[in-house]
Amino acid sequence: MPTAPRYCPHCTTELARGVPNGDTHERLHCAGCGYIHYINPKIIAGCIIERDGKYLLCQRAIPPRPGTWTLPAGFMEAGETTEQAALREVWEESGVRADIVSPYSIFSVPQISEVYIIFRAVVTEETGQYGPETLDYRFFEPDQIPWDEIYYPAIRQILERYILERQAGVYGIYMGNDDTGKVHFIR
Repeated sequence: MPTAPRYCPHCTTELARGVPNGDTHERLHCAGCGYIHYINPKIIAGCIIERDGKYLLCQRAIPPRPGTWTLPAGFMEAGETTEQAALREVWEESGVRADIVSPYSIFSVPQISEVYIIFRAVVTEETGQYGPETLDYRFFEPDQIPWDEIYYPAIRQILERYILERQAGVYGIYMGNDDTGKVHFIR
Protein backbone atom coordinates (compact mmCIF):
# COMPACT_ATOMS: atom_id res chain seq x y z
CA MET A 1 0.00 0.00 0.00
CA PRO A 2 1.29 3.47 -0.79
CA THR A 3 2.14 5.75 2.12
CA ALA A 4 -0.66 8.21 2.83
CA PRO A 5 0.24 11.90 2.70
CA ARG A 6 0.44 13.82 5.96
CA TYR A 7 -0.35 17.27 4.54
CA CYS A 8 -2.91 18.55 2.06
CA PRO A 9 -1.37 18.86 -1.43
CA HIS A 10 -3.48 21.99 -2.05
CA CYS A 11 -3.10 24.13 1.09
CA THR A 12 -0.50 22.24 3.21
CA THR A 13 -2.84 21.87 6.23
CA GLU A 14 -2.29 18.64 8.16
CA LEU A 15 -4.79 15.99 7.02
CA ALA A 16 -7.23 14.52 9.53
CA ARG A 17 -8.70 11.02 9.54
CA GLY A 18 -12.48 10.79 9.72
CA VAL A 19 -15.66 10.66 7.67
CA PRO A 20 -15.84 13.82 5.54
CA ASN A 21 -19.19 15.62 5.36
CA GLY A 22 -21.47 13.89 2.88
CA ASP A 23 -19.24 10.81 2.66
CA THR A 24 -19.73 7.25 3.90
CA HIS A 25 -16.15 6.08 4.56
CA GLU A 26 -13.36 7.17 6.86
CA ARG A 27 -10.68 8.94 4.83
CA LEU A 28 -7.87 11.42 5.18
CA HIS A 29 -9.26 14.87 4.48
CA CYS A 30 -8.38 18.53 4.88
CA ALA A 31 -10.42 20.66 7.26
CA GLY A 32 -8.90 23.77 5.64
CA CYS A 33 -9.86 23.45 1.97
CA GLY A 34 -12.04 20.32 1.88
CA TYR A 35 -9.61 18.12 -0.09
CA ILE A 36 -10.31 14.40 0.34
CA HIS A 37 -7.53 11.83 -0.13
CA TYR A 38 -9.05 8.76 -1.80
CA ILE A 39 -7.29 5.40 -1.84
CA ASN A 40 -8.82 3.46 -4.71
CA PRO A 41 -8.18 -0.06 -6.00
CA LYS A 42 -5.54 -0.74 -8.62
CA ILE A 43 -6.71 -2.26 -11.90
CA ILE A 44 -4.73 -5.10 -13.43
CA ALA A 45 -5.53 -5.79 -17.08
CA GLY A 46 -4.37 -8.77 -19.10
CA CYS A 47 -5.23 -11.40 -21.65
CA ILE A 48 -5.64 -15.07 -22.20
CA ILE A 49 -3.75 -15.37 -25.48
CA GLU A 50 -4.42 -18.40 -27.60
CA ARG A 51 -2.53 -19.68 -30.64
CA ASP A 52 -3.14 -23.08 -32.25
CA GLY A 53 -4.71 -24.47 -29.08
CA LYS A 54 -1.81 -23.29 -26.92
CA TYR A 55 -1.90 -20.63 -24.22
CA LEU A 56 0.62 -17.88 -23.56
CA LEU A 57 2.17 -17.73 -20.11
CA CYS A 58 4.98 -15.49 -18.90
CA GLN A 59 7.56 -16.48 -16.30
CA ARG A 60 7.96 -13.67 -13.77
CA ALA A 61 11.40 -12.06 -13.40
CA ILE A 62 10.35 -9.71 -10.59
CA PRO A 63 8.83 -9.98 -7.11
CA PRO A 64 6.49 -11.18 -5.95
CA ARG A 65 7.42 -14.79 -6.63
CA PRO A 66 9.94 -14.57 -9.49
CA GLY A 67 10.16 -17.77 -11.50
CA THR A 68 6.43 -18.51 -11.32
CA TRP A 69 4.16 -18.36 -14.35
CA THR A 70 1.20 -16.09 -15.04
CA LEU A 71 -0.95 -14.67 -17.78
CA PRO A 72 0.51 -11.50 -19.29
CA ALA A 73 -1.10 -8.75 -17.23
CA GLY A 74 -0.21 -5.68 -15.24
CA PHE A 75 -1.27 -2.37 -13.79
CA MET A 76 -3.38 -0.04 -15.89
CA GLU A 77 -1.88 3.43 -16.47
CA ALA A 78 -3.79 6.71 -16.29
CA GLY A 79 -5.19 7.66 -19.69
CA GLU A 80 -5.54 4.07 -20.92
CA THR A 81 -8.62 2.01 -21.59
CA THR A 82 -8.63 -1.44 -20.03
CA GLU A 83 -8.18 -2.91 -23.50
CA GLN A 84 -5.16 -0.70 -24.23
CA ALA A 85 -3.64 -1.60 -20.85
CA ALA A 86 -4.13 -5.33 -21.45
CA LEU A 87 -2.56 -5.22 -24.92
CA ARG A 88 0.33 -3.02 -23.72
CA GLU A 89 1.07 -5.46 -20.89
CA VAL A 90 0.98 -8.41 -23.29
CA TRP A 91 3.45 -6.58 -25.55
CA GLU A 92 5.78 -5.52 -22.72
CA GLU A 93 5.84 -8.92 -21.04
CA SER A 94 5.97 -11.20 -24.08
CA GLY A 95 6.75 -9.27 -27.26
CA VAL A 96 3.44 -10.57 -28.63
CA ARG A 97 0.95 -8.32 -30.39
CA ALA A 98 -2.65 -9.43 -30.07
CA ASP A 99 -6.23 -8.53 -30.87
CA ILE A 100 -8.88 -8.69 -28.19
CA VAL A 101 -11.80 -10.99 -28.97
CA SER A 102 -13.97 -10.28 -25.91
CA PRO A 103 -13.94 -9.63 -22.17
CA TYR A 104 -13.67 -12.80 -20.12
CA SER A 105 -13.31 -12.23 -16.38
CA ILE A 106 -13.50 -9.52 -13.75
CA PHE A 107 -12.03 -10.60 -10.44
CA SER A 108 -11.85 -8.52 -7.25
CA VAL A 109 -9.27 -9.00 -4.51
CA PRO A 110 -10.38 -6.58 -1.77
CA GLN A 111 -7.63 -7.56 0.73
CA ILE A 112 -4.97 -6.08 -1.54
CA SER A 113 -7.29 -3.56 -3.22
CA GLU A 114 -6.89 -4.93 -6.76
CA VAL A 115 -9.31 -5.69 -9.59
CA TYR A 116 -8.26 -8.05 -12.40
CA ILE A 117 -9.84 -7.60 -15.84
CA ILE A 118 -8.93 -10.41 -18.22
CA PHE A 119 -9.76 -10.46 -21.94
CA ARG A 120 -9.75 -13.25 -24.53
CA ALA A 121 -7.28 -12.47 -27.33
CA VAL A 122 -5.50 -13.95 -30.35
CA VAL A 123 -1.93 -13.47 -31.57
CA THR A 124 -1.30 -11.14 -34.50
CA GLU A 125 2.52 -11.00 -34.23
CA GLU A 126 5.23 -12.71 -32.18
CA THR A 127 8.64 -11.03 -31.98
CA GLY A 128 10.49 -13.31 -29.55
CA GLN A 129 11.60 -10.25 -27.57
CA TYR A 130 10.17 -9.53 -24.14
CA GLY A 131 10.67 -6.99 -21.39
CA PRO A 132 12.65 -7.03 -18.14
CA GLU A 133 9.70 -8.23 -16.03
CA THR A 134 9.79 -11.59 -17.84
CA LEU A 135 12.32 -14.43 -17.59
CA ASP A 136 10.67 -16.43 -20.36
CA TYR A 137 7.38 -16.79 -22.19
CA ARG A 138 5.88 -19.84 -23.84
CA PHE A 139 2.76 -21.10 -25.52
CA PHE A 140 1.68 -24.22 -23.61
CA GLU A 141 -0.58 -27.08 -24.59
CA PRO A 142 -3.18 -27.42 -21.79
CA ASP A 143 -1.60 -30.62 -20.46
CA GLN A 144 1.88 -28.99 -20.45
CA ILE A 145 0.95 -25.90 -18.40
CA PRO A 146 3.01 -25.77 -15.17
CA TRP A 147 -0.16 -25.63 -13.05
CA ASP A 148 1.66 -25.86 -9.71
CA GLU A 149 3.87 -22.92 -10.67
CA ILE A 150 1.07 -20.50 -11.56
CA TYR A 151 1.63 -17.31 -9.55
CA TYR A 152 -1.88 -16.57 -8.30
CA PRO A 153 -4.78 -18.98 -7.59
CA ALA A 154 -7.34 -16.74 -9.33
CA ILE A 155 -5.25 -16.72 -12.53
CA ARG A 156 -5.06 -20.51 -12.41
CA GLN A 157 -8.82 -20.83 -11.96
CA ILE A 158 -9.57 -18.35 -14.74
CA LEU A 159 -7.27 -20.25 -17.12
CA GLU A 160 -8.67 -23.65 -16.11
CA ARG A 161 -12.23 -22.45 -16.73
CA TYR A 162 -11.25 -20.92 -20.07
CA ILE A 163 -9.62 -24.13 -21.29
CA LEU A 164 -12.73 -26.15 -20.39
CA GLU A 165 -14.92 -23.65 -22.21
CA ARG A 166 -12.61 -23.61 -25.22
CA GLN A 167 -12.97 -27.37 -25.47
CA ALA A 168 -16.77 -27.03 -25.26
CA GLY A 169 -16.82 -24.09 -27.72
CA VAL A 170 -18.85 -21.79 -25.42
CA TYR A 171 -17.66 -18.86 -23.36
CA GLY A 172 -19.11 -16.92 -20.47
CA ILE A 173 -18.14 -13.66 -18.86
CA TYR A 174 -17.26 -14.18 -15.21
CA MET A 175 -17.16 -12.08 -12.10
CA GLY A 176 -15.58 -13.30 -8.93
CA ASN A 177 -13.84 -12.35 -5.71
CA ASP A 178 -11.79 -13.89 -2.96
CA ASP A 179 -12.89 -11.80 0.00
CA THR A 180 -13.76 -15.00 1.88
CA GLY A 181 -10.67 -16.91 0.77
CA LYS A 182 -12.72 -18.78 -1.82
CA VAL A 183 -12.96 -18.01 -5.50
CA HIS A 184 -16.52 -17.65 -6.80
CA PHE A 185 -17.52 -17.35 -10.41
CA ILE A 186 -20.92 -16.23 -11.57
CA ARG A 187 -21.91 -16.85 -15.13
